[in-house]
Amino acid sequence: MNQVFIASPLGTLEISGDLNGISSVTFLEDEFPQSEKIPHALKTAVSQLQEYFDGNRTDFDLKLNPQGTDFQKRVWQELSQIPFGKTTSYLQMAKNLGDPKVIRAAASANGKNPIAIIIPCHRVIGSDQSMTGYAGGIWRKKWLLAHESPVTQQSLF
Repeated sequence: MNQVFIASPLGTLEISGDLNGISSVTFLEDEFPQSEKIPHALKTAVSQLQEYFDGNRTDFDLKLNPQGTDFQKRVWQELSQIPFGKTTSYLQMAKNLGDPKVIRAAASANGKNPIAIIIPCHRVIGSDQSMTGYAGGIWRKKWLLAHESPVTQQSLF
């Protein structure tokens, strides 16, 4: 398994994966020096994440290999269908999975998403439009949603 550390506007990201795909993108609370050498298997992921943070990418085209249960993988696949700049609720996700009763299980699987940003679990909010939990921290979720927002605040002067 290869890993690399990159700097982002949200702190250091640790990216892990191999030729089978990206297995994790994790926010680190401690600062790590950016990796000088990027393993071949991770170059495209690093490049696409940098383009995303620069505002030049809205979709990722990467081979992913997250590890989890079959249900978790279904939830993560559903998350991947949420378009850039849009949000959904946990209830809507559960309905999309075929059963509104799985809302808690879907929320739990959402929280265990190992591939931050690329599998956009930050795009799930409460049914009442509230900012619900985010493994990377609510401040990161707010930043990501603002970064993806089609509405930009412009100066009045």
